[in-house]
Amino acid sequence: MVTIPAAEVQIGSSEEHMDGLTSVQHYGREWFEDESPQHRRAVATFAIDTYPVTNGEYLAFTEATGHRTAAELRGWGLVYGASYWEEREGACWRRPAGPGDSVQDRLDHPVVHVGHADALAYAAWAGKRLPTEAEWEYAAHGPQWRCWPWGAEWGPGFANCAEHWSGTAISDFAAWRSWWARRRAEHGETPATTPVGAFSPTGDSPFGVADLAGNVAEWTATTYHLYDRDRSYDPVYTMAAGRYMVVRGGSWKDFRFQVRTSERIAVDPVYSSFALGFRCAADLPLGSSPCAFS
Repeated sequence: MVTIPAAEVQIGSSEEHMDGLTSVQHYGREWFEDESPQHRRAVATFAIDTYPVTNGEYLAFTEATGHRTAAELRGWGLVYGASYWEEREGACWRRPAGPGDSVQDRLDHPVVHVGHADALAYAAWAGKRLPTEAEWEYAAHGPQWRCWPWGAEWGPGFANCAEHWSGTAISDFAAWRSWWARRRAEHGETPATTPVGAFSPTGDSPFGVADLAGNVAEWTATTYHLYDRDRSYDPVYTMAAGRYMVVRGGSWKDFRFQVRTSERIAVDPVYSSFALGFRCAADLPLGSSPCAFS
């Protein structure tokens, strides 16, 4: 784990950044409006996992506890098919793409198909917790706000996302669909995750935390809320407030604008997919649990 010092930090995106986003990709400003207004937040000292929780670590947890994820219990997991999300029978963290897939050769990749309760169960077993949204963002951009963990300039070799695999910029959904069709034809629907830390140190945050942009999106401990009650937001965001949990970081299937440090997604806590994982955090000073930094 990496110790993150206490600070008062900027959370969310500036108006200038939001305007810039609108001009370079196909989503309207309302898509990102919940990142505003940018504001300062006091964050106490904490520790955060250097990497997302891996398949191997989750395997150790399930073997020790007998835990079965929600996807395993219901018998299906969400996988993106030819044109949209599908409820794939048999898909779960052990078989992310469904029957015929296996994580046995990907034990150092991030675990996926875990719901919020599944992530909480692992964290409790490990003597840790999930990071808050503010902790996650602070760990990602450091004391000074930045667009991506490494800085303001995008590079395809900095993070595991769709543009890394395509080798070209993806600025609209049509370009993304074209990439996904090629990817799916060659590799099927097996997640394009990579071993944790594969993009280090180039893609690391100023604190040396890896994979905070791409690879897998990550659950936080924070219930989704809007930063300013008096601001006008899309009704979808208003309906999600107080009901959903915040997910951060973007994944291997997203393009560069979706793996920014301040991008936030409201997600139903029972949701899981082949692109969603998590990492843990811990309070400092360290408690008495012998597993807290295991």
